[in-house]
Amino acid sequence: MQTAAAAIATARYPILGANDRIQVGIVGLGGRGTDHINFYSSLDGESRIAAVCDVNQAARERAVAKIQKEKSFAPKEFSDMRAMFESKEVDAVSITTPNHWHALATIWACQAGKDVYCEKPACHNVYEGRQMIAAARKYKRMVQIGSQSRSIAHRQQAMKLLNDGAIGQIYHARGLCFRRRFSIGHTPDEPVPAGLDWDLFLGPAQMKPYSKNKFAYNWHWFWDTGNGDIGNQGVHEMDIALWGLGRTGWPVSVSSTGGKYVWQDDQETPNTNSATFDFGDAYLSFDTRNLPTPPEGLFGMKGPNYTGNIFFGSLGFLIVDSTGFELYKSLAGTVTREQSLGAGGGRLEKFEKTMEKKAEEQQAWQTQPHVKNFFEAIRSRDHRKLNAEVAIGVRAASYCHLGNIAYRVGRTLRMAQSTGRFVGDDEANSMLTRDYREAYAVPSQV
Repeated sequence: MQTAAAAIATARYPILGANDRIQVGIVGLGGRGTDHINFYSSLDGESRIAAVCDVNQAARERAVAKIQKEKSFAPKEFSDMRAMFESKEVDAVSITTPNHWHALATIWACQAGKDVYCEKPACHNVYEGRQMIAAARKYKRMVQIGSQSRSIAHRQQAMKLLNDGAIGQIYHARGLCFRRRFSIGHTPDEPVPAGLDWDLFLGPAQMKPYSKNKFAYNWHWFWDTGNGDIGNQGVHEMDIALWGLGRTGWPVSVSSTGGKYVWQDDQETPNTNSATFDFGDAYLSFDTRNLPTPPEGLFGMKGPNYTGNIFFGSLGFLIVDSTGFELYKSLAGTVTREQSLGAGGGRLEKFEKTMEKKAEEQQAWQTQPHVKNFFEAIRSRDHRKLNAEVAIGVRAASYCHLGNIAYRVGRTLRMAQSTGRFVGDDEANSMLTRDYREAYAVPSQV
C-alpha cells in the first residue's frame, strides 16, 4: 500500500480557499481521539470530520455514533489507516494513535498527499523524527505536532521576553513534570478481544501477547509502545525549555538517573527521573515524577499535579506554567541586607516582579488555537506559518528520547554535534532507532 500512497502523492491536489471546509480524517479513537472529534466539531465552519479510523471496532462504532448524534451525518469508517489515506475525500488527518505509530502514520499520510496534525510526542525514537521531517519536506505537507503551548498567548509572551534578554543570559532551564499517577498492577496475557486487530495495533513494535495493561492508556508505560511520562506529558515542558533556551542543536552530554520506586507492577518506564542536558555554556534539567510531589513553580498546592518551567538568567528568573508567568529581575545590581538568615545572617538581592496571570485554561481551548493555526497553514501552503511544525516537535521529542536512553544505559553519554549520535557507545546508538517488523518499518527512503 505504500507504493500506491506514493503514487497518489504525485497527483495535484486543489488549493483550499478561505471558505472551503477542510475534510479531516481521525486515526486513533481513544481518549485523545475523542478530544479531536470535539475540537474539529467545534470548528464546524472550517472543517468536517469525513472519516474515522481505529484498529478497534468498538472504538469506531462509538466515534461514528457520537458524530452521527452531534452532526447528523456518519463519517466513513476505516480499520486500516492506509485505506483512509488513499481516500480523495480526506484533505488532512489527525494522528492520535499510541506513540509507536506516530512516525509511520505521518510518513504514509505525507506520501498520500495529506496534511497532518500529529499528537505529541512527534516520534517514538530519534531516527523516526528525522524521517518524518524528510517526508514532510519531500511531499510539501503541512505537519503540525500537538505541542499546543506554542499557540498559547501567555507562553508566547513569556518566550519573547526571554528571547529579548529580559533576564539576561540564560544559563539554566528547568522543566517540571509532576503528574500524580498510581500503580497499574499486573494483568495476565489473554486472548485478544473480539473486534481488535492486535497485529495492527502493535504495528512497528514487536509481536507480544495481548494483555489489558499493554492496551488502552497504559501502553504509555512500556518501552515498545510508549516513552514514559517524560515523553507523554513531559514533552510539552521539554519543548518550552528548548524554546526559552533558544537551542536548536544537540547537547554536549546527557545524563539521567531515577527509577521505578514503590510500585511493584507491569510498568517498564520510571516513575521518578531526573535528566540533565549540558550545552557547555548552559544546561537543561528535567524532573519527571509520578509519586507525591510539592509544586515548585508559580503557585502553591492546587492539586496533585504541577507542570511548568523555570528559567534562570544573569539578571533574574522567569517561571511559566498553564496559569501564567512571573518574571523577577534584579534591580540594577542592588544587594542589601534584608534580614537575618540563619546563624550567620545573609544578603538578599532585590528583585522587581512582572506577572502575567491567566485564568486556568481548559484543555479543549488550549488545543483549539493550535488546530486553527494548522488550518491557516494548510490554506497558505507555508509550513513556516505552523506554530509547532514537525522539526520543532521532533526536537522536543528527541530530547525526551535522549534522556530515556541515558537512563536505560545508566551512564553519562557524550554527543557528536555533527551527527546527533553518541560518541563511542554502540549500545546507546542502537537505541536511537528500533527493531521493526518488516511490514511496519519506518523507511530509510521516504
